[in-house]
Amino acid sequence: MNANAPKPPSNAELLRRRSAALPRGYGQAHPVFASRADNAEIVDVEGRRWIDFCAGIAVLNTGHRHSRVVAAVREQLEHFTHTCFQVVAYESYVALCERLIALAPGKSPKKACLFTTGAEAVENAVKIARAATNRSGVIAFGGAFHGRTLLTMALTGKVEPYKGAFGAMPGEIFHVPYPHALRGVRTEDSLHAIETLFKTTIPAHRIAAIIVEPVQGEGGYIPAPADLLPRLRALCDQHGIVLIVDEVQTGIARCGALFATERYGIEPDLVTLAKGLGGGTTLSAVVGKAELMDAPPPGGLGSTYAGNPLAVAAAHAVLDVIAEEDLCTRAETLGVRMRARFETMRNRFPFIAEVRGLGAMTAVEFCHEGDPGRPAPEIANALKEEAARRGLLLLTCGSYANVLRVMIPLTIPEAVLDEGLDIIEASLQAIAERKN
Repeated sequence: MNANAPKPPSNAELLRRRSAALPRGYGQAHPVFASRADNAEIVDVEGRRWIDFCAGIAVLNTGHRHSRVVAAVREQLEHFTHTCFQVVAYESYVALCERLIALAPGKSPKKACLFTTGAEAVENAVKIARAATNRSGVIAFGGAFHGRTLLTMALTGKVEPYKGAFGAMPGEIFHVPYPHALRGVRTEDSLHAIETLFKTTIPAHRIAAIIVEPVQGEGGYIPAPADLLPRLRALCDQHGIVLIVDEVQTGIARCGALFATERYGIEPDLVTLAKGLGGGTTLSAVVGKAELMDAPPPGGLGSTYAGNPLAVAAAHAVLDVIAEEDLCTRAETLGVRMRARFETMRNRFPFIAEVRGLGAMTAVEFCHEGDPGRPAPEIANALKEEAARRGLLLLTCGSYANVLRVMIPLTIPEAVLDEGLDIIEASLQAIAERKN
């Protein structure tokens, strides 16, 4: 090592620079700056190792820097990095759409197109639905998260911090309760709320789409009951409404199937994808029934960076890795293992109200004395901070910010998974002792 080389900046120094350069609205969950990363571990600029149970907010299903993804991006770099697909096209984009069409649930003829972010995919799915139906209304669910752009912010079912400071939302977007047995909301209640909307606020013939997450992400990692998606499918068929399933977070093997929708036995009209699809690069997609996808006119869909060649190459590698390493099965196995461990913790700590999940999407909800009417965000936050002191990165979520969401890479070594779970249990023990 060169003794005269400048010393790398510390996390604290970089935080000071960040505070001076970035607006305060751009949050940061941990005061850590990455230097390098591999699979389920990050090393920061000070050389400290961190176990990563965040995976870039459920993006890195194939882990940090999977060798197949790195090789695919490197190979594409030798050819070209950007042409704008709408100007000069490339075969890999078409091939990726073909793969997604072949893998998507249901037997209807389908088409697909690529975008850049999850919010962009959701916006375009709504555009497609409105063009196909010549209607404007959209129904979403309370607690949902669909993005931070103006339209997707309106679809999102949580005020703070996503909506409160930003004025009027776009019109003809309506929210109904999402089922959650812990809080006494059933599928029947959600369907009744939709029927009430039709009678009191907007008729069914003016609704273009219903959009739903198979597992609510930001809302608290709440899996849909087994009957919710089938009953929404029947309702949409009855009224000519487009069913959009937002799989930005649930898709690409995270829920034990390539599409979480597969676990509910229905065929959506449109599906949005992002996060895990790009393997750490920026890519999203809309996959849907061909007659709907063809509704917008030429030029009505597109984006300058959509389907970037480097991200497309990464996505092909991601799909290869999922198939070759059987990550759908591994997601299910890991989820069962994690939830069993958390259930043992629930028996020890009365402030754990519920353990839930689908595939590897796993959540632990904290409430005082386990009472759903007394959410405990301070316990969730204390866990995040205590675990970080011990070298584990966690994130919280939920309408009351009282839920731990575990977003491990599906490629995580079992020893590292167990190490992280041990840190969570030790952290909860420390919190329980402080409470007493």
